[in-house]
Amino acid sequence: MRRSRVLGVSVLVVMAVVGAYVTADAYDVVPGLVTLAPAPAPARPFPTAPGAVAPAPVAAPLAALPAAAPVPSDARLGALAQALAADPRTGGSVGVLVADQLTGAVEAAIEPDVARTAASTTKLLTATAALGRLDHARTLETRVVRESADQIVLVGGGDMMLAAGAGRPDAVNGRAGLGDLAQQVARALTLAGTTTVRLAYDDHLFTGNAVNPGWASSDVTNGYVAPVTGLAVDIGRTRDAEDAPRSTTPSLDAARTLAKELEADGITVTGTPARVVATSGATTLGTVRSASIAEIVDYVLHESDNTITEVLGRLVALDEGLPASFGGAAAAVLEALREDGLDITGTHLDGASGLSHGTHVAPALLVATLRLVTDPSHPRLRGVAVDLPISGLSGTLADRFTTSSARGFVRAKTGSLTSVTSLAGTVQDADGRLLVFAVIADHVPVTGEDAARQAVDEFVTQLTGCGCRD
Repeated sequence: MRRSRVLGVSVLVVMAVVGAYVTADAYDVVPGLVTLAPAPAPARPFPTAPGAVAPAPVAAPLAALPAAAPVPSDARLGALAQALAADPRTGGSVGVLVADQLTGAVEAAIEPDVARTAASTTKLLTATAALGRLDHARTLETRVVRESADQIVLVGGGDMMLAAGAGRPDAVNGRAGLGDLAQQVARALTLAGTTTVRLAYDDHLFTGNAVNPGWASSDVTNGYVAPVTGLAVDIGRTRDAEDAPRSTTPSLDAARTLAKELEADGITVTGTPARVVATSGATTLGTVRSASIAEIVDYVLHESDNTITEVLGRLVALDEGLPASFGGAAAAVLEALREDGLDITGTHLDGASGLSHGTHVAPALLVATLRLVTDPSHPRLRGVAVDLPISGLSGTLADRFTTSSARGFVRAKTGSLTSVTSLAGTVQDADGRLLVFAVIADHVPVTGEDAARQAVDEFVTQLTGCGCRD
């Protein structure tokens, strides 16, 4: 009797457990087949990609030009060019070319293929080669290496725009500072237990003459250019002024400046800095970097700086595997332009800046270069077009066209040497059409150079008023 009672109780317990599990299963608390949840909706079919179809025809962005459409007044532009050539202010030896930027159609020409002393309009060629061949984001490195236990070497990487003290991140001239470099070096030396060193410098990145024989003997002392070396402070200026005389020993001066900065940071520098070749693989104690190549090109075009243009030419030469010299830079720039499809026949560059009277460029090459850099299919070169000075507003054109109707409508590179006035750039005419132009007057009376510039400016101003025939 007792066994039956135990069995009955066991059955009840089992049934209770089973019932509880079934209830839990119904509410999806435990795994099982029973559920009170609503049945899920049927799964959506797997998507299929539509079949390929032919694209709709693309409409032409511009309709064909009607046969009756007005055409530029070539006769008027030609008459303006002839008047400029005959103007006694220009000296009687003038090359002119005006062309439509879009089509290349020649609108006015006077001896366009004759190579003349082009002065600083030559910088258009160097800037184009630099942006076409060099990495736009590249910077120039100035560093100090430890040559031996008691000697360190300042190694130039082509930056001639070093600041004497702290670098200025918002500047191109002065982006990298020797004061910043000295702090890095002093910290590394102090940690190594060194407080006294000898300082040398290595500026062998560039080769050949640092001063072009084609320059006037007074160009350095008058502040037009500095000897082209691998490093310098403030482009070799001997004082803080735009037209200050340039040092004849910019690399040595940079080393001396670094020595002073090291002394201020607690490092004793003995002796006079000597010029050496740094050992490959020497330990680097500090590094500072210049502005980018793109920023340097912009600076060159705005300020028309001869020294930094020569630096750019040498960098292009190194990129092309040529000597980093005046001759190597000239060859590299012309080769870069030739590779871009430009006709360089008759062109002779005596360096990269146009400071030498031995540089001869035809208006046709300047105009072809301008058409190249304004062509949307060459975006790498666009910086040359947009960085040109603007009439009456910026750069070397800031004080020209100030009261002219052409103010703000001209972007151009200026050029000026003794007996030479040149201008090459772009201008909008009365219809909003973009013209490219180059003017070179290479026999200007020495006493009338300002008058010659005025004549050229008047000619370009008249281009803005030209349009289509009525």
